[in-house]
Amino acid sequence: MTLLIIAYLGGALTILSPCILPILPFVFARAGQPFVRSTLPMLVGMAATFALVATLAAVGGSWAVHANEYGRLAAIVLLAVFGVSLLSPRVASFVTRPVVDFGNKLVNASGKPGSVPTAASSLVLGVATGLLWAPCAGPILGLVLTGAALQGANLETTFLLAAYAAGAATSLAIALIVGGKVFAGMKRSLGVSERLRQVLGAAVLAGVAAIALGLDTGLLARLSYASTASFEQAVLDRLHSKSATGSPSEIAGNDMMVAVADTARPFRSSLPVEGRAPSLDGAVEWLNSAPLTAEQLRGKVVLVDFWTYSCINCIRTVPYVRAWAEKYKDQGLVVIGVHAPEFAFEKKIDNVKKAVGDFKIGYPVAIDNDYKIWRAFENSYWPAHYLIDAKGQIRYHHFGEGNYRQSEQAIQDLLREAGSEMASTASVVPDAKGAEASPDLRNVRSGETYLGYKRATNFASRETLRADAARDYSVEEPSLNEWGLSGTWTVGAEQATLSQPDGSIAYRFSARDLHLVLGPGAAGKPVRFQVTIDGKAPGIDHGADIDADGNGTVTATKLYQLVRQAGDVEARNFEIRFLDPGVEAYAFTFG
Repeated sequence: MTLLIIAYLGGALTILSPCILPILPFVFARAGQPFVRSTLPMLVGMAATFALVATLAAVGGSWAVHANEYGRLAAIVLLAVFGVSLLSPRVASFVTRPVVDFGNKLVNASGKPGSVPTAASSLVLGVATGLLWAPCAGPILGLVLTGAALQGANLETTFLLAAYAAGAATSLAIALIVGGKVFAGMKRSLGVSERLRQVLGAAVLAGVAAIALGLDTGLLARLSYASTASFEQAVLDRLHSKSATGSPSEIAGNDMMVAVADTARPFRSSLPVEGRAPSLDGAVEWLNSAPLTAEQLRGKVVLVDFWTYSCINCIRTVPYVRAWAEKYKDQGLVVIGVHAPEFAFEKKIDNVKKAVGDFKIGYPVAIDNDYKIWRAFENSYWPAHYLIDAKGQIRYHHFGEGNYRQSEQAIQDLLREAGSEMASTASVVPDAKGAEASPDLRNVRSGETYLGYKRATNFASRETLRADAARDYSVEEPSLNEWGLSGTWTVGAEQATLSQPDGSIAYRFSARDLHLVLGPGAAGKPVRFQVTIDGKAPGIDHGADIDADGNGTVTATKLYQLVRQAGDVEARNFEIRFLDPGVEAYAFTFG
């Protein structure tokens, strides 16, 4: 229920996003029409179509991509006809009477006196609008789509996407009701009914043009990144709490170190009980330990850390988890990493073993390839921390990066509650380097970007993306937060694979750090590459995985830090050129 509420509120917030602008004319063209027979069917059609298409896109294959492309093309034509019929029924009828007659039916006889709105025509317009609507992917929609990709096609996925669409429809309905009253007042006082209809027709055609040119997923998505992401994250932080009672579990007591007021009375933490800890059964393999059960862990304080090894947020959290495991192991803390893969390559146990070694992780790691532990905890985030007390009860959780001091205070509280006589100590301050270093959040203006067709956005190559087939691509200088391919690439559901040598990826970004998840491909042969920033060698701005001349080699499938700006952070043109074929590129992240 909590996720449904979050999805609904995330959809409602889309009214504040620039990505809603191209479809507003389609909706406001119904202003002044009866709500039940016109507005409601259109919004229902839009919401239902979006939920269905988004579900198929999240879990389907290349056929879903092609079907969506054809559907969008048909919707563009339909709404263009709709706009022409609004703008000038006489001219449109002269040019192509049969098609525009259909458009006039959709607009309810072009608003002629005596025309009666029909629910069917409004529903068709809603379906067309739903096919074209491309909301900006903020934290909430990203959470929903990631869950869909992990769990596959099911009712929960569809309900979450429907809740998101319903939230958007609700905010649009409110805007339309208010707008309808304004338009009605203008018609009565100014007598400009025909002129208003023509303005709406021009706006509809402008919206169709914006969508056809890709502005809804390019320019407007870039403008939207900073406009609603903070609101959505605030919703997640406030609503996604599993606490049954008490204060939010992200806050361990208070910000000060707690002193024992009465040494004669056993210490009792103020952290709320969130429920019984689920079973840890279901891992396909355990690393650094034999399988652990709830019975074996009874009497211990347990930190369960959900992570995946190519996730930059998880990588930046690892130094703290590693430090806590070392610092408190003799006090009764057991840290268990639950590795739940995001990409298919993270299901390969040898890859996980190598990552555990590279990160110097010595605590037990459960490989949760089937997401059984993930689902038992009803988890939705990477990283996610759950603290379990000595009685087997969840007492604290935190999602994402940060809150390290509060999390460590919660560890200390539960250890003391379990009988440890440890004194409160200062929080750990890991000496994190490379990709493990904390991000410069004040200067991050670029967001996570996937290269596989399932979640690809802001693609700027001249050619359209072709799913699961080799194609020659080319790209000029992309705009901010756009990326493009150059050379012969095959774009799969999760990754883009280079078929011939001398292919490249370009991205214009604005952040201190740029990372790219890369792999050597099925052959496993090393792939040489060279990075340039603004057309030059990176010099002092090189990342941990390349040298100052921009040279590097892909030897394993993992996250590579390619840029760390040493001076003032500003927008830069990044390009990575691969000298050998076979490389697989998955996702950009920033910090």
